[in-house]
Amino acid sequence: MNLADLNKVANAMVAPGRGILAADESSGTIKKRFDVIGVESTEDNRRDYRELLFRSKEAMSNHISGVILYDETFWQKAKDGTPLVKLIEQAGSIPGIKVDEGTQPLPGCPGELITVGLDKLAERLKKYYENGARFAKWRGVFDIGNGIPSYAAIRTNTHALARYAALCQAAQIVPIVEPEVLMDGDHSIDRCYEVTEFILKETFQELYYQRVALEGMVLKPNMAISGKKAAKRASVQEVAEKTIRMLKNTTPSAVPGIAFLSGGQSDEEATAHLDAMNRIGGLPWKLTFSYGRALQAAPQKAWSGKTENVAAAQAAFGHRARMNGLASKGEWNADLEGKKAA
Repeated sequence: MNLADLNKVANAMVAPGRGILAADESSGTIKKRFDVIGVESTEDNRRDYRELLFRSKEAMSNHISGVILYDETFWQKAKDGTPLVKLIEQAGSIPGIKVDEGTQPLPGCPGELITVGLDKLAERLKKYYENGARFAKWRGVFDIGNGIPSYAAIRTNTHALARYAALCQAAQIVPIVEPEVLMDGDHSIDRCYEVTEFILKETFQELYYQRVALEGMVLKPNMAISGKKAAKRASVQEVAEKTIRMLKNTTPSAVPGIAFLSGGQSDEEATAHLDAMNRIGGLPWKLTFSYGRALQAAPQKAWSGKTENVAAAQAAFGHRARMNGLASKGEWNADLEGKKAA
């Protein structure tokens, strides 16, 4: 393991004004997105959609530091024969790959899940690295409910996250470590804070046990936020303040950066929360975004599967990327939302 090179990539992933595009939706997930816009989820349509994102020069060159790819996309070529990985590199972004293989029910823990995919991961990472991947992602998912998450689910998933991270670094790939506490449900922000804080502490304990070098990783957590069905949703400022406090209590300063997931927030909500956190200042790590829906909902709607809409979709993507790039520096405000990127 060359830690200096891992650290260089990790810092580039969280560079000021830039963040990560999560374009790693599984075939099942992107089908749901395409169903909403009336587009059939064929391999060609999935390729065409992602190609238009990667060819969005304003967004990719200025605001997107890296792209998380799904396995299918990683091996695809653009219409002109250029590998999609090369398009990302040519735009000045870093190709990454989602390496977990989804979730399965966790035995003995009703309603809870375990992320799978560690078997033969070392061999897969070697092939991804040889073909351009310089970072990877693994997601451990936790739900808040009656009696859950259980300690068994927390321990099992954080151990898997740490094993994955160690394998990545051995393959000279920067691991994005993603323990996600879902915002589904009616829980309060304080309950989310409590659960997420405990999970982050367990995550870093497991990373220590597996001898993962913190300087060569990026954390991708949820924010401390109210559940979608909560009777009272916390304000932007409360989310920012409690998320920062939670991270200061759990995340070592050796970690180069934190790239938040949007987790079902609306486009502007995810941007506003990121901006408010960066305005607090005095933080030991860089804070940026690793958004999927919060970057893609607008361009997907604009595109709707039509070639004549590609430019409009790229403009919509460029706008959201620019807004989040500003938020990563604490320079966003709601007034900018009406001014589309040129």
